[in-house]
Amino acid sequence: MTRFLVLNGPNINVLGRRDPSIYGSMTLEEINQKVAKLAESLGVEVAFYQSNVEGNLIDCIQENWENISGIIVNPGAYTHYGYALKDALIDARVPVVEVHLGNPYARETWRRQSVIVDIALGTIAGFGWRGYTAALEILAGIVDEEGAK
Repeated sequence: MTRFLVLNGPNINVLGRRDPSIYGSMTLEEINQKVAKLAESLGVEVAFYQSNVEGNLIDCIQENWENISGIIVNPGAYTHYGYALKDALIDARVPVVEVHLGNPYARETWRRQSVIVDIALGTIAGFGWRGYTAALEILAGIVDEEGAK
């Protein structure tokens, strides 16, 4: 069965209490439940992982890269300087979709730069939790068209 990895970086674990005007009021667990429900309806599997530590995110990618067909990643602050995370995403050799709950282009200038954007198939930003489900639908469709692992 086709399997995707959903990775979340720093501070995503405190969704629900983190500035709801930017990140929404849903918790990470609630978002994961929505993604898991969609995955079931699409006939794919998802594995979820969150860490505030870049090295842990890299370890997770490396531990899973033989068993996944794609990665959905919300790098959090690593979006702007996570070059080691970027290298791990490249080394996984699977399609990557970058997701952001808020719209980084509507915020501080420093948030507008992503070191991940040039290796991702695309970026979905500003649609809250729906960015994750949109990313899963898109990724599942692309992998299905190209032939799953």
